[in-house]
Amino acid sequence: MKLPNAEECLMNIIWKCETAFLKDIMMHYPEPKPAITTVATFLKRLQDRNMIAYRLFGNSRQYFPLVSKEEYFSRHLNDIVKNFFENSAMLFASFFAAETNLSAEELKELRDLIDNEINKKEDDTLPV
Repeated sequence: MKLPNAEECLMNIIWKCETAFLKDIMMHYPEPKPAITTVATFLKRLQDRNMIAYRLFGNSRQYFPLVSKEEYFSRHLNDIVKNFFENSAMLFASFFAAETNLSAEELKELRDLIDNEINKKEDDTLPV
């Protein structure tokens, strides 16, 4: 599920902080900062979506993520592959390589990453 931009921005702050009270979150917003009531509404929405939770310290809530940034991005990327590339990682990879203006050096680094993943998968299938 893709979050609305404002909620995704808030999640990025929470991921960066790992745990944060509302005052901490507000400090991380760039200017112009949203109203505290607006951020409180976004926090409630993220709780309803099971993206965050909180611990009570007196009357204050310390928020923390329930979903890692990597897990969120992975889900979102899988949705993109499914919805825009006929659920084909190959079509996505082809598009990504051709359309993202990667330099030759970046493409070589990408190839090395892919080669490393291939080697890991091949090693996992070898009999012990």
